[in-house]
Amino acid sequence: MTSTQRHHVVLVSPSGEPQGIAEKLEAHQQGWLHMAFSVMLFRCNEQGEREYLLQRRAFDKYHSGGLWTNTCCSHPKQDEPVAAAAKRRLYEELGIARPLDFTMGPWFEYRAELDNGLIEHELDQVIACEVNHVDMIPNPDEVADCRWWSEDEVKQAMVDAPERFTAWFADVLSRIDVMARC
Repeated sequence: MTSTQRHHVVLVSPSGEPQGIAEKLEAHQQGWLHMAFSVMLFRCNEQGEREYLLQRRAFDKYHSGGLWTNTCCSHPKQDEPVAAAAKRRLYEELGIARPLDFTMGPWFEYRAELDNGLIEHELDQVIACEVNHVDMIPNPDEVADCRWWSEDEVKQAMVDAPERFTAWFADVLSRIDVMARC
């Protein structure tokens, strides 16, 4: 993998047709629509309630540092299948190496103005995966913290302090809520 591939995103039309690539920071400065994915690992506790594995982004990330979000989110490389990109980023961010059985969910488009004058404009595919246990070794350059949250705890925290979460998290959670079954 070259460093240029690592720092580029795939630009897309609103219907998902690739339109080329752009440097990741420039795409976020200009607000160009690009491909992304959001993975949520979940488990069902003994009461039959969902629990979600959330990560708190490293504080020095170029945007949304220190905010809680879904298990993993990122961008596929040019010509990289989304499921392969999700597995790659789960390993790079959280050290999760075990094979996972993904449920590939819907795509949605969102646009949000972020800190540092950046604009997140993504065509994002939601990915769910049920796990009972997962071994992790979080990468401190990517992740400040991670832990399991009960569904009720997440929803209450989003009401009480939505500023603690990334701009895209509510959209991801609403779609995962439909996909994740206990």
